[in-house]
Amino acid sequence: MGRAVFVLCYWWCMLVVLANGSIDLGVNWGNIATHPLPPKTVVQLLKDNGIRKVKLFDCDPKTLLALEGSGIEVMVAIPNLQLATMADSLVNAEDWVSENLLDFVDKVKIRKVEPCLIRSHDPLCLHVCRHVAVGNEPFLKSYNGSFVKHTFPALRNIQKALDKVNLGKQIKATVPLNADVYESDSSKPSDGNFRSDIKNLIIQIVKFLKDNGAPFVVNIYPFLSLYQDDNFPIEFAFFEHSAQPVDDKNYHYTNVLDANYDTLLWSLKKIGVDDIKIIIGEIGWPTDGNKHATTKDAQKFYDGLFKRLNENKGTPLRPSAKFDVYLFGLLDEDQKSIEPGFFERYWGIFRFDGKPKFPLDFTGKGQNNMPIGAKNVNYMEKKWCLLDTSIVNNKITWMVQNQTDLACRDGDCSSLTPGSSCSSISNISHVSYAFNMYYQMRNQKKDACDFEGLGMIVDKNASQGQCLFPIMIDVGDGERLSFGFGGIIAAILTMFFMLM
Repeated sequence: MGRAVFVLCYWWCMLVVLANGSIDLGVNWGNIATHPLPPKTVVQLLKDNGIRKVKLFDCDPKTLLALEGSGIEVMVAIPNLQLATMADSLVNAEDWVSENLLDFVDKVKIRKVEPCLIRSHDPLCLHVCRHVAVGNEPFLKSYNGSFVKHTFPALRNIQKALDKVNLGKQIKATVPLNADVYESDSSKPSDGNFRSDIKNLIIQIVKFLKDNGAPFVVNIYPFLSLYQDDNFPIEFAFFEHSAQPVDDKNYHYTNVLDANYDTLLWSLKKIGVDDIKIIIGEIGWPTDGNKHATTKDAQKFYDGLFKRLNENKGTPLRPSAKFDVYLFGLLDEDQKSIEPGFFERYWGIFRFDGKPKFPLDFTGKGQNNMPIGAKNVNYMEKKWCLLDTSIVNNKITWMVQNQTDLACRDGDCSSLTPGSSCSSISNISHVSYAFNMYYQMRNQKKDACDFEGLGMIVDKNASQGQCLFPIMIDVGDGERLSFGFGGIIAAILTMFFMLM
């Protein structure tokens, strides 16, 4: 497919849900999974649910081809591991734009912004590229400064490269940042300020964005406030009217989104930039892997969020500016790093196989309906791997534990953690769950259910209540190897930078 298609593998993209023309929402589509849905299936899922823009977290050329002609608009980006290359020289950035962006623009028939407005449904305007995201949360504290020196030079070079080929007016380069780039010494937004270790750099980036008409993109997670502090007022995270308000100067706050957003606004105001456009690049609620990560809580959060967005107003500090929000995320991903927490693999509105988890009302009018699930999904055989209890006795308890540890190390046992969907099942069922996940993730190979003779293959569904023993999607050997390896590499690289 050539070098151009290969480099497309380093692109990230964003998507927006246009739900009944009411609330303009975005949803991130990640694909760090051992058995991902086929791209064409996902594209149809997006179209069935009114999705018009996409953000991809994988590098599969088939995904890009599946999007062609779909009417889904694309915003491309460069991941953190490519920042050094883009920062090293303007030539590298120009090569990236020339060999990839221009080629992509041509293939999906993107026209210049003047004759092709972003909401146009002209067939030639079906893939309007609005931004290039240079990196993703590169200043996370857990990265220990690994990307700090490369981010701004890369941002500057990419925008220059876009300008050189006359795409600078149509496409703006930006940097999605985590909300940890600013902080407050109190619970009051007016005490907000950018982190001292990166403040000078943030000032450079913000002023560059403003000068080029680009937005400030920030990821805000109310769930993490509750996850990190059990004493955090839960009503504040769920947009409940019973929440104890926070009064700050002449402003009144009843939810964490408004308070966090205005903490950013105060931080921007203190560096002399208070009128830049802001996009919330990621916001959502996970459904497993923690006592606060449940489908019930996720539905409660989204109900509150959509109602808040349906109010069609901004925050106390910027009341006239409407929210521009991208939900995180579309599908569960069983290969994501669990370093931040076991919940990381369960951010999806849909399960890994495209089945909706709970009713939603994107309009915020309280008319919840189940989203349309993925169609024509092919699964592997109806087989499960369980612990053979007929041969288990006290003499080999140590062997059972050893094999369970092996299954969890190389499989996915995040649903077994305290407070998760499978945490309350019996100890024997815990072992069976671990065995089955290992077996399924290895494509139901017979030897993947051996476990030193402790495993047995059955044809009866072993799911118990809310604890699901899944069967993986049948995506073909080539697809499994490609995505499984990519997920492993992504996890290794993430952990590497966290440990540096």
